[in-house]
Amino acid sequence: MENIIEALYRTESRRVLATLIRLLGDFDAAEDGLQEAFRAAMEKWPIEGAPANPTAWLISTGRFKAIDNIRKTAKFDTTLESVEDTIPAETDEVPDPDETPIEDDRLRLIFTCCHPALGEDARVALTLREVCGLTTEEIARAFLTSTPSLAQRIVRAKSKIREARIPYEVPSRDDLPGRLDTVLQVIYLVFNEGYSASTGSTLTRVEISQEAIRLGRLLVALLPEPEAEGLLALMLLHESRRAARTSPSGELVLMEAQDRSLWNNELIEEGRSLVNRVLASGRIGPYSIQAAISAAYATAATHAATDWGRIVGYYDLLMQVAQSPVVELNRAVAVAMRDGPGAGLRLIDAILMRGELSHYHWIFSARADLQQRLGMTKEARLSFKKALGLARQDPERRFLERRMAELPN
Repeated sequence: MENIIEALYRTESRRVLATLIRLLGDFDAAEDGLQEAFRAAMEKWPIEGAPANPTAWLISTGRFKAIDNIRKTAKFDTTLESVEDTIPAETDEVPDPDETPIEDDRLRLIFTCCHPALGEDARVALTLREVCGLTTEEIARAFLTSTPSLAQRIVRAKSKIREARIPYEVPSRDDLPGRLDTVLQVIYLVFNEGYSASTGSTLTRVEISQEAIRLGRLLVALLPEPEAEGLLALMLLHESRRAARTSPSGELVLMEAQDRSLWNNELIEEGRSLVNRVLASGRIGPYSIQAAISAAYATAATHAATDWGRIVGYYDLLMQVAQSPVVELNRAVAVAMRDGPGAGLRLIDAILMRGELSHYHWIFSARADLQQRLGMTKEARLSFKKALGLARQDPERRFLERRMAELPN
């Protein structure tokens, strides 16, 4: 039973939390109620058995526990009386699930966390924490900031929502376009954490990336804008390669060595269709361009047959609309495939000379690969050592160790 409850926590806790926030109107009360509900499940289910609808049971129990806690606290703190008054009267039933995607509680929660009244970093951090359950350490790493600083950012964002009475709702259709960019950023960061976990013993966290894809589908159903479709296409095309990204023992496999028969053709076709639709619309943004790049990889029969000139062209376009050191690095790798390792190495060294990405392990891994291809064994070894010192993900560290061991003495 304990394993069943733990599995339920992994798959349902964020859905339960989102609904509790809607019912209680308070993040902290909902989080307390969530923990109380799972604690009660650990105590009761082994004796009484699991309920027929575990999620509804957890929502109902969490709601009642939270209301009880608020009322107890309010007896000693008169400032909480108004908070108690805002909580709906207790009933024995949880409201029926909403019938349409636009009313999905997690989608409501995303738009609440991404409200314009919050700072951009706070929107992303709060959504990653509350919607997806990432730890403050994981989010801090994504923001390249300290964990205490990130935690305070989340606390301040919650306070802002409470004090400004930001509504827990999906915005009107007129307001949606202005809120879309931040929501897309949040969903993609969530996907990336699941597709390539920032730390830990496993390379991926399937449930997180699948949640991002589900939210992406909801967003497209709600607002079929080209960039929303582009982001969904990008995630689907990345996800199509998941089974080939690791060996049976969990080791990292680079794209050039992947068994393409393991790629999910259904996801590739869906992603390609979305890319073609976006390109035909003429309204192309950063996610759409990245999706086009990913589609070019996915449609090549082999790694050697990849149209690198086309991919470099897409990166040139991406540099115009969303220039960043990471985009520049990826373009350098594509240039190396088109024009040779020397050309790519010069571009990578230029990035490092500007002091950018000096703490990003993949730039040193790419540099080592190009140095190795140029016969610069000593330099490649130093670059691999630098990458290894920066990598935090266990499979990535083992991959770099193997690459170092393959270098000639």
